[in-house]
Amino acid sequence: MTLPSLLLLLFAVFSSAGGQIMLKHGMRSAAAAAEHGGGSVAMRAAASPWVILGLLVFAVSAVAWMSTLAKVPLNIAYPFNALGYLLIVLASSTVLHERTSAWTWGGSLMVVAGLVTVMAGQQG
Repeated sequence: MTLPSLLLLLFAVFSSAGGQIMLKHGMRSAAAAAEHGGGSVAMRAAASPWVILGLLVFAVSAVAWMSTLAKVPLNIAYPFNALGYLLIVLASSTVLHERTSAWTWGGSLMVVAGLVTVMAGQQG
């Protein structure tokens, strides 16, 4: 895998995780606004800057992912989504202040260990 392909792949994974965090933040705010002020969660979400930004970032990540797939075999690219799991667990606990257990961290690290195993197998 070339360095530009690796960077594109990492951009796709990181931007996808970032978009998911933005969507979660926006949807949490939309649900709270609907609960306190009435109206539907869908309408509140449609007007939420975080939801709109999250969707845009997620769309950019989808384009980056498709570009990655044009250059990198799927059996190499797809395991990189494991990094997304770790990023989301990290961001959900630090940015969104969600509770995470040792089991969540352990499982996420095991998924990343799977990525390392797949990549080590590609080197041999």
